[in-house]
Amino acid sequence: MLRVAVLCGGRSGEHEISLRSAESIMAGLNRAKYEVQKIFITPEGRWDPGPILPQPGANPGIDVVFPVLHGTFGEDGTVQGLLELAGLPYVGCGVLASAVSMDKDVFKRLMVERGLPVGEYYVVHRGHYRAAELLSRLPYPLFVKPANLGSSVGISKVSEPSQLEGALDLAAQFDSKVVVERGIIGREFECSVMGNEEPAVAIPCEILPSREFYDYEDKYLLGEAKTVLPAQLSEKQTAEIRRLAGEAYSSAGCEGMARVDFLMVGASGDLFINEINTIPGFTSISMYPKMWEAAGVPFSDLLDRLVELALKRHQARQVTQYKR
Repeated sequence: MLRVAVLCGGRSGEHEISLRSAESIMAGLNRAKYEVQKIFITPEGRWDPGPILPQPGANPGIDVVFPVLHGTFGEDGTVQGLLELAGLPYVGCGVLASAVSMDKDVFKRLMVERGLPVGEYYVVHRGHYRAAELLSRLPYPLFVKPANLGSSVGISKVSEPSQLEGALDLAAQFDSKVVVERGIIGREFECSVMGNEEPAVAIPCEILPSREFYDYEDKYLLGEAKTVLPAQLSEKQTAEIRRLAGEAYSSAGCEGMARVDFLMVGASGDLFINEINTIPGFTSISMYPKMWEAAGVPFSDLLDRLVELALKRHQARQVTQYKR
């Protein structure tokens, strides 16, 4: 029986969402195949029942790790680095893809380099921004975001100049780097991707927020946002979202899984890649598993495939030499 350690909690503004995702995953793992162990990290960074040690062979009770750590210190390459040092197979993206995808600035720059569409944006740094300098650069509305966080934590929609300073201050509480984006008025889509060298792309869904935008409360607390799955798009539009999702995934070097988010301009239908999530939500309302379920992959089978991808990647790496 395969021993799976589900790693959850963590030092992140997405701590509670991580716990909810982990509970879904632990309930969905087939106990006839897996012996499941929960490893909980407190908001202060303490590990229960104990930490994974960064040494090959030092964690004999674990065959594969399923990291469910949304946000900082989990989705940004840090825990992936620990698991690489420990020599443990793990579900999801590696160190580089995790770090690149987590940083909204670096991710957008990489998409631009690959010729993929992203909206106009600027980057400012905590303690070194002047709101007045941004006022003439982008039309309103604006979105102000911490560069390295997810679940819409610390994000503000800015509709007028008087709101910009407060939005910058809020985002800077969560990251030293802040992204200011041109607001794209239109529709919002998500698309699930899974795989290593040859990723598969699910059919996209559309998000219909109940508030001004799909913020933390709308995602996890209010329960009023709606989704349309499959998204009501033309065959050509669906194909384009799926193509761009696969391109973004491969360009960032993703493996295992990721969810790619899109914005569509309402008037023109132009598509923009908004961001990529390398550890997407697995809660009861999360769209990553729902999109795969709609594609004919039930939740338990999805978890099986993700574990299998982790083991295959780990096995493939065993032929790599690290010394002369």
